[in-house]
Amino acid sequence: MTSSHKSQEAPASQPLVLSVERVKKSFGGQTVLSDLSLAVREGELVSLLGLSGAGKTTLFNIIAGLGRPDSGRVLLRGTDRTGQAGYVSYMLQKDLLLPYKTVLDNIALPLVIRGEKKERARSKALAHFAAFGLEGTQHKYPGQLSGGMRQRSALLRTYLFSSDLALLDEPFSALDPITKSAMHRWFLGIMEEIRLTTLFITHDVEEAILLSDRVLILAGTPAHIAFEVTIQEPKPRRQDFPLCAEFLAYKREILGHLLSKE
Repeated sequence: MTSSHKSQEAPASQPLVLSVERVKKSFGGQTVLSDLSLAVREGELVSLLGLSGAGKTTLFNIIAGLGRPDSGRVLLRGTDRTGQAGYVSYMLQKDLLLPYKTVLDNIALPLVIRGEKKERARSKALAHFAAFGLEGTQHKYPGQLSGGMRQRSALLRTYLFSSDLALLDEPFSALDPITKSAMHRWFLGIMEEIRLTTLFITHDVEEAILLSDRVLILAGTPAHIAFEVTIQEPKPRRQDFPLCAEFLAYKREILGHLLSKE
C-alpha cells in the first residue's frame, strides 16, 4: 500500500478490533476479492472507497458473517468470527425502520431480539436519545420524521446492536446535499462522543476525507486494498477543513488512486 501522504497505522496503544486476513471470495468461477487484508483499531473510522462493483458490499457481508470467504478469516478482538453473524452491527443505505412501530420501539428492537424485556430495552434506548438529537421523537412513527432524523434513529439502533464495531454502507447517500452536510457535522460530533469503531463504505471522496481517520482504496480485478491514505487533520475537524488546500490535496490523491489502472 502506498500514499504520498505518509500512511500510518492507528496508534499502537489502541487495540485491534477488526482484522481481515487474506480473504478470497469467488462467485461462479470469477474471483471478486483476492488476498485482501485490513485492520481497524478501537475508536477509528476507516472508509472504504472503490468503483462500483469493486466488491465492497461482498467484503462487508463477509465481515458481518453473512457470507463465508473461500479462504482467509475475520477476527474480532482476536477471536475468529469467520462466517458467524451477530457480532457486528450493519447499517445499510436505507434506514429499514418499521413504519408500524414508534421510533423508540424501532430503536429498542435489537435489544428485544436479544432477549431484553421490552420496558428495559426501551429504557436503555431512551437513555441515548439526547446524545443522538432524538429527544421528543420517541412516540412518533418513522413516517413523521425527516430523512436526517430517520438516519439518526437508524444509527442509534445500529449502535445498540453492537457498540464494538459498526459497518455503515453509504448511510447518507440518499440525503439531499443540505441535509447530508448537516448530518456530516452531527456525525463527526457524535462519533467523538461515543467512539464507535467504524468501517464505512462510501462513493463520495469528500465524505471519506471529512469523516475518516484513514481511507482504504479497493482496486483491481480481483479487488484488494491497493492504497491507504491517512487523514492527518486532527479531530474534531475545523469548520473550514473542506475549503483548505490540504483537503484538495487529499481529494486529488484519492481520485488519482481510484482512477489508476494499476
